[in-house]
Amino acid sequence: MTSRKARTSASGHSRFSFFLSVWKDGVPQGRHRLRRCFFQLHHRPGGERQKQRRVRRFGRETSADRWLVQYQMEMMRSLRHVNIDHLHVGWYQSTYYGSFVTRALLDSQFSYQHAIEESVVLIYDPIKTAQGSLSLKAYRLTPKLMEVCKEKDFSPEALKKGNITFEHMFEEVPIVIKNSHLINVLMWELEKKSAVADKHELLSLASSNHLGKNLQLLMDRVDEMSQDIVKYNTYMRNTSKQQQQKHQYQQRRQQENMQRQSRGEPPLPEEDLSKLFKPPQPPARMDSLLIAGQINTYCQNIKEFTAQNLGKLFMAQALQEYNN
Repeated sequence: MTSRKARTSASGHSRFSFFLSVWKDGVPQGRHRLRRCFFQLHHRPGGERQKQRRVRRFGRETSADRWLVQYQMEMMRSLRHVNIDHLHVGWYQSTYYGSFVTRALLDSQFSYQHAIEESVVLIYDPIKTAQGSLSLKAYRLTPKLMEVCKEKDFSPEALKKGNITFEHMFEEVPIVIKNSHLINVLMWELEKKSAVADKHELLSLASSNHLGKNLQLLMDRVDEMSQDIVKYNTYMRNTSKQQQQKHQYQQRRQQENMQRQSRGEPPLPEEDLSKLFKPPQPPARMDSLLIAGQINTYCQNIKEFTAQNLGKLFMAQALQEYNN
């Protein structure tokens, strides 16, 4: 991942790219050596000039989606011709403050993982990385969530049957970063040349803007979660109320049939209760799971941030007491 892409991501727009790899001898099954990536183009409605370019390039007019797919295939074919990694094995997306647990990412990763089982998504946070801590994690959808997404049934009953919680949505894949020997030598020289006077910055507290932004995002997600809880509670009350009405209706019909039988009259004809008592539409619970997962991510970020600062405060206090 180049510094240029990191600067582009930090400008305020989320970027994403494809990963290309090849199978190497000695690499265990299920692992990749990811060394190539290229940006996915976004279609922007243009004039006749852009339209003519696409016609000259592909020989015919194409829709925006088809044009992007053809661009991807052409790029991979060109890389294969020059003997460069060309297997599409995943993608990465830049994010800010860990805000990546969204429905768009879930749908995209499901599409990739459904087509290629080994596909992964890398989440890169340029803001956290700029503060001195590399934020790069790889995720895959769990097998349980893949089955639920294939069925496209996100009702409360289906998620409960599949034992799907926000903790069982994504599984983290370990990442090992290996630099070339020249880069390792360069890093050693830079570390050796670093001024000793800068060592005191190790006890400097991090900016409170990062903590404030995470708290603000956390409160927003908690508000969304409370709204979803209200909707779900309303659904449960309506369901319980309808079940009571259905039970009362069945009891009245049973009593009336007993009275008709005592008078020698035929019983009432059977009725389809599902037409009389249509069950309320259950709310989709996938959004609630995503919100819960995002809340958990924000809490982990706040925990890491406060743990580092508290450690520095205790170290500074110990040094001050030692000097006194």
